[in-house]
Amino acid sequence: MVKKLHPSSPPPSDSTPLSGSVKDSAQQIWQAGLGAFAKAQAEGTRAFEALVKEGTALQRKTQSAAEDRISEASHRMTHMATDISSKASGHWDKLENIFEERVAKALNKLGVPSAKDIQVLIARIDELKLSVQKLSDEKPKASAKASAVRRKPPSKAAAPVRAAAKSAKTATPTVKTTRRPAAKRKAAGSSAAR
Repeated sequence: MVKKLHPSSPPPSDSTPLSGSVKDSAQQIWQAGLGAFAKAQAEGTRAFEALVKEGTALQRKTQSAAEDRISEASHRMTHMATDISSKASGHWDKLENIFEERVAKALNKLGVPSAKDIQVLIARIDELKLSVQKLSDEKPKASAKASAVRRKPPSKAAAPVRAAAKSAKTATPTVKTTRRPAAKRKAAGSSAAR
């Protein structure tokens, strides 16, 4: 269907004030925008600086919180590492003790003296050394008395006794020792040590 168009008529006379009010409104909007832009420009730098200050404060807070977390985490890790190392050293100590005990048992079975046995022997040797020194100190006194007795001029009655003692000395067999050369002694000593 086709509609008929009415001939266009000029706009009513009150449209002029409407176009003027739209123009005025558009002008006011434009001016408001320019005012907002000028105000934003003027206060923009202040607002920007305020935002920078707030951002800096926020960054400091965040960094301190992060550093606190990092220090707390590193403290925990250090504590955990200390615990682990102490547990590991405890296990190594146990293993070391077990190893030492087994080695000591094996050496004992082979007849190797322990450190305790050697200390006992050293103490016994020291005691014997002291005893020998005491005896050797007493011997020169006794030999001094014997030499004093020997210095007396021999009596004629003692001559038969001396002769008997001389014959008794010759009656006992003497053991003759032969000296080996030094090279043979060393070889014999090293083979005996094995």
